[in-house]
Amino acid sequence: MQRLRLKADGRIVEIRDGQEFPLAPVMPVASSAPAGLASDTVPEVRSLRQRARLTQVEFAARLGVPVETIRNWEQGKRMPRGPARALLAVIAHAPETVFAALEGHIGG
Repeated sequence: MQRLRLKADGRIVEIRDGQEFPLAPVMPVASSAPAGLASDTVPEVRSLRQRARLTQVEFAARLGVPVETIRNWEQGKRMPRGPARALLAVIAHAPETVFAALEGHIGG
């Protein structure tokens, strides 16, 4: 069984033998983009959804968020933060596992 830890900066690390190992790619935090958005974050959310072969509506339902949230992330109007950012990082690493775990727990 994997031991995972969510770091304050949104990274997820695996704990092995008392050491931390990065588990998933870090979604960048913006510095110069308008409204605090990183331009390379927008394709990341869209890319995750497309790799899962889900529409925006389906992806939103699987994550338990409004479809407007997915649209805002993909269009760069908003940036995933906190738990959503961490969940997306885990989806990047193991989408099937995440969706299987969420099935039945979130609206569908």
